[in-house]
Amino acid sequence: MEIIRFAELRNEPWRNGGGVTRELASHPQAASAQDGAWDWRVSIAELTKAGDFSPFPGMERVLTVVEGELLLLTVDGAEHPLEKYRPFRFSGEAAAHGALPTGDVRNLNVITRTDSFKGFTSIIELSKKRAHPVFEGQLAVLLQGSATVSPGAAGEADGGAEGPAEAAPAPEPEALNRYDAVVGSDIRSPEILGRGILAVVLIDRVEG
Repeated sequence: MEIIRFAELRNEPWRNGGGVTRELASHPQAASAQDGAWDWRVSIAELTKAGDFSPFPGMERVLTVVEGELLLLTVDGAEHPLEKYRPFRFSGEAAAHGALPTGDVRNLNVITRTDSFKGFTSIIELSKKRAHPVFEGQLAVLLQGSATVSPGAAGEADGGAEGPAEAAPAPEPEALNRYDAVVGSDIRSPEILGRGILAVVLIDRVEG
C-alpha cells in the first residue's frame, strides 16, 4: 500500500511567480514538475495572485478548486467562475488566466496527454461505516476531514498459500492528513474510512 505524504513533497515555483505546485504523481516521472516531460501528472497548486496559466500544448486539463472560495478562470476569452469542488475540463493549449476575487485558492490539477490518456476527477463524501476502495489507475486525495486507510482483504488472486492457513493479523490503519494521496491497486485495494471529502482521480489509457 502506497501513501504519498503531501507534507513531504517539494514546492515548485511557477515560472510567472504567481504560485507554487506540489506534484503528487506523474508518468513517466519527470525531474521537474514544470518541464512537461510526462504523459500525465496530478498535482496541487497554490495561487496567490492573478496571472496567466502556463500552456501545455497537446494536453488536456481538469482543474478543481479544493481550498478557497472562487477562481475566476478565463479560457480563450470566455469567463468561468469555478467554485470549490467543481471539476472543470479545458484544453492545455488554450490561453488561460486566473483571477482571485475572494483571495488565494488551492487547486487539484490533472493534466493528460490528449492522444494517450484521459483524466477524470470525482468528489465524494467519505463514510465511517463503509470503506471506499481505491483501484488500479486511481489516486485518492483527502481534501477535508479525517480518515484512515488500510489494505483490503487478500483474495485468491493475491497468491496466498494453498489450503487452510493461519490468517495473518490485519495491519493497523494508517492516518491520512489533508492532501495525502493513496495510490490505487487491484491487489488488496486500499480502503479509506472516515468523515470528510475525498477526490478520486482516474487516469484512463486511450485505446487505439
